[in-house]
Amino acid sequence: MAHALTLAAIEHRADLSRANTLRLPCIAEHAAAPTTLSEVRELLALARARRWPVTVLGGGSNVLLPPVLEGLVLRPALCQWWGRCEGDTLALHVGAGVNWHQLVMATAARGLWGIENLALIPGECGAAPVQNIGAYGVELGDVLEAVQVVDRASGRVQWLSARECMLGYRDSIFKGALEGQVVITQLVLRLSRRARPVLSYGDLAARVGANPTPLAVAEAVCAIRRAKLPDPAVLANAGSFFKNPIVSAGLAQPLLARHAQMPHFPQPDGRVKLAAGWLIDQCGWKGRRDGAFGVHAQQALVVVHDGQGSREELMRFANAIVADVKARFGVTLEPEPRWL
Repeated sequence: MAHALTLAAIEHRADLSRANTLRLPCIAEHAAAPTTLSEVRELLALARARRWPVTVLGGGSNVLLPPVLEGLVLRPALCQWWGRCEGDTLALHVGAGVNWHQLVMATAARGLWGIENLALIPGECGAAPVQNIGAYGVELGDVLEAVQVVDRASGRVQWLSARECMLGYRDSIFKGALEGQVVITQLVLRLSRRARPVLSYGDLAARVGANPTPLAVAEAVCAIRRAKLPDPAVLANAGSFFKNPIVSAGLAQPLLARHAQMPHFPQPDGRVKLAAGWLIDQCGWKGRRDGAFGVHAQQALVVVHDGQGSREELMRFANAIVADVKARFGVTLEPEPRWL
C-alpha cells in the first residue's frame, strides 16, 4: 500500500513522441509527472525497489530520445515559484517544472533584471543548469545561486551552490560527475531591480534604445529569435543543434587569415569562440535536406525534422555535417542536445 498512489499515477507504455521538440518517436516503459518533492522521492524509491532505470525528461527541447526508454521516465511537474527580497535583489526560488520562457517574461514584467536575454529559450527550469543555458551575452550561471537535487540512489535531498555545479559553456556537473545521479527539483536565481542591461550582441542595443526596461529587452530578444528560429510547435527542431566551437588561438589565426569575415569572439583564456552556424553555412548545408532531416533555411545551426525519421538517421545526418566542417576548417563541431 505504500506505493498505491504512485502506482496509480504511473503511465505505462507512454508515447513520448510529442514530449520532445524534435518529435523523435519514443515509447517509455513507465512514466510519471511528480508535482512535489515528496512524490519525486517516492517515485525514486519505487524505481529502486523494482530495479527500474530512471530517466529525467523536462520540456524535451534539448534531448534526442531513443525509440524505447526502459524503466521509469520522470517528468518533474514542480511548478511553483516565489521570491524573497533582499535589498535591491530578489532570491527567486523556482520549481523544476516551471516553463522557462514564461518565468523570464513574468520576472521581466516585474522590472527584474538578470534573465531577460534568455527569453524564448524552450524547455523547463530544471534543465537550465544542466546545459547552463545562454543567449545574447548572458548565461544562467550569471544569476544562479543554488540548485536543489535529490540523489537517485538514496533519496537524500541536498543543495549545490552555483560553484559546485561547475558551470561552463553549455556544460555543468550534471553532464559530468553527477550525470544520471540526481534529479533537479528547484533552482534559486538572484535577480536585481537595478538596471544592468547586456546589449552587446548583434543589433539588440539598436532595438531597445536608451534606458530600456527588462521587458523591452526580453521582447526584443523574442523578436530576434522568432525571425531566425523556427517554432518547434510548427516545425520540429531542438534549437541550436551544435555548440559554437572554442578553439586555440593557433587554430583560429590561420583561419581568420583565410576568412577575414569569419565571426569570432576572443575568450578570456586566449582561445577564440567561432560561430558554428557560419561554418555550417560555408559548407553549403543551409536549407539542405536528406530524407527526414534538414538544416533550416534561415539558421544553419538548426536541424529540422519532418516527423518521419529515426534517431539513427539523425545521427548520420549530423555526422555528415561534422565531417564537412572538419574537412574544410579543421574544426570539430559537437552536438548541443543530449543523447539519452
